[in-house]
Amino acid sequence: MKRMIIFCMLFFCSSMVLTAASPRTVKYKQILKTIEQLETIVKDKDAELLHTPENPVEGCLYTAVTCFKKGMQKLKPVSSQENTKFKKAIRLMNKFTYGDPGEQCESTCESYEKKTPKEFLKGFANLMQ
Repeated sequence: MKRMIIFCMLFFCSSMVLTAASPRTVKYKQILKTIEQLETIVKDKDAELLHTPENPVEGCLYTAVTCFKKGMQKLKPVSSQENTKFKKAIRLMNKFTYGDPGEQCESTCESYEKKTPKEFLKGFANLMQ
């Protein structure tokens, strides 16, 4: 009987470990949620166009994330009422880090096409997915 209880406990614990989300997955989901929030409160009309990396090659992911982080600083809220929510979202995005693989990427931020802030955020969301 003891063996059966121990086996059941071991099985239960191992199944819980397998179903738990990794911290990285949770972090990326939080970033995607923040990007979706920003899409609703960011100024899109009469706003500065931003360099938007699309489909970066494997060695250029760090450069693409850096470009998006730089572009985030240029975003503006659509109204002053959204300012606190906007600042909180930007602050969270500034904390996001992506490890530098040490590889040299030939493309720079300026080599990517400029797009509107909403397209910029959609591009960032696609990269995070």
